[in-house]
Amino acid sequence: MAVSLVRCAAAAVSALLVIGGQACAQSSGAGPNITDPRFKFLPGYLARADLPDSLALLGPPPAAGSAALARDEEARKATLPLRGTDRWTLAMTDADLSFPQVADSFSCAMGIRIDEGRTPRLYLLMRKTLSDFGLSTYGVKDRYNRVRPFVVHDEATCRADQEATLRQDGSYPSGHTAAGWGWGLVLAQANPQRADDLLARGLAFGQSRVVCDAHWQSDVDAGRIMGAATFARLQADPAFLADLAAARDEVTAARANPADAMPDCAAEAAALARR
Repeated sequence: MAVSLVRCAAAAVSALLVIGGQACAQSSGAGPNITDPRFKFLPGYLARADLPDSLALLGPPPAAGSAALARDEEARKATLPLRGTDRWTLAMTDADLSFPQVADSFSCAMGIRIDEGRTPRLYLLMRKTLSDFGLSTYGVKDRYNRVRPFVVHDEATCRADQEATLRQDGSYPSGHTAAGWGWGLVLAQANPQRADDLLARGLAFGQSRVVCDAHWQSDVDAGRIMGAATFARLQADPAFLADLAAARDEVTAARANPADAMPDCAAEAAALARR
C-alpha cells in the first residue's frame, strides 16, 4: 500500500493527511480512524485510475544548489515581512480545509455566500472536488517526500496545531494549492461574471502556503499544475457536469436575492492587497 496505515491514522490531525487517508480507504477498502467531526471528506467525482498522474506531469522538486531552489528561498524571504500581519492571519484561515470554512473563504470572491442551505449543489461541488484535487498530488508527494521550509529553517508556521503532521507529509506538490486553484477554476466556471475575482482568490489561496511557511514556491507552482490537470479531467465527468449545471442555477438565484450576510470582505481585501 503506497500510504501506510500509520499515516492514515494521523489523518484527522490535518486536512492534507485526511486526503492522504482517503487514498488509503480507496485503495484498501478500509477507512482511517478519523475522529475529528470537522473532517467529513466525501468521495470525489473521479476514480483513482482517472485522476491525472502527477508522476507523468511533474518532475522532481528542486535539487540542492540549483537555481530553482534559490528561487524558492528568495520567495520565502519575500514573505517574512508579512508575518504577524493580516495577510499572515488570512494564511492561517486558508490552511483550514474543513467546511464550512472553505466555502466562506471563497464567498467574497464569489459575490454570494456559498452555503449548504441556499447553494447546496455548489457546496457539494466544492466538497467533492476537494478529494479529486488533493488526491491528484500524492504520486509525486509520496515519491519524493520533500522536507518543508519551516523544518529546514527550524521555525514556526502560521498553524502550530498542524506542524507535527506536516513534518510527516511531503511538501511537493502542495495539495492545498491544487484545491485552491482547482476551486478557483470550478467556481469561475459556475459564475463567469466573477471569474477574475475567483481566479485571483484561487491563486492567493495557494500563495498562503508560502506565507504560512508550510510550502516552498515550487510546491505551490506544482500544485497549480495538478489542480488545473484535475479540473480538465473533470470536464468529461457526467456527474460533475450535472452538479455544475445545478450550481449555476443556484448562483443565478442567489445573485438575484442576496439574503444572507457575507463574511468580512473588506478585511479579506485588505489582507490580499499586501504583497
